[in-house]
Amino acid sequence: MRIIGGKHRGRKLAEFSTGEIRPTADRAKEALFNILAPQIVGSEVLDLFCGSGSLGLEAISRGAKRAHFNDISKNSLTVLKKNILSLGEDGKCTVTNRDFSEFLSTSADKFDIIFIDPPYKEDFGIKALGIIAERGLLNDGGIAVYERDRAFAGEVGGLEKYDERKYGKAYLTFFKKI
Repeated sequence: MRIIGGKHRGRKLAEFSTGEIRPTADRAKEALFNILAPQIVGSEVLDLFCGSGSLGLEAISRGAKRAHFNDISKNSLTVLKKNILSLGEDGKCTVTNRDFSEFLSTSADKFDIIFIDPPYKEDFGIKALGIIAERGLLNDGGIAVYERDRAFAGEVGGLEKYDERKYGKAYLTFFKKI
């Protein structure tokens, strides 16, 4: 796993020793950041189910102003913190160890880009999108990206699904405020 673009391009990231965490594949990550390129520079980013922090750190590498990383797993945060320190980006990063719904329900911050990449076997992303919409956690023009192993069916009140792409096993679904 590595940073694909920006000032840290080519830098390797620490990974998990077990197969319990599924990072976003490089091909999907590259496509995702090509799509988001106009929104990245100067953005406030939330990497909600951050794991190793690959998505948020890619955003920092490409010019995001700040990234907030959240995960309930302390093992994930140990790997994330190694990655933040190895890139020397601790001044642009905030890390919390909370359940996603608790974090979203209490956050006073709003974001330009929110990455929602929960474990595929759980459907936490739909609940996360609902809280994001209800609490208005996206800034005007902000984007929420939900990654999962199947196409998104249905609607989320307050958000509009405006694009969806498939890369290997991953579907990336893009939402904006209505």
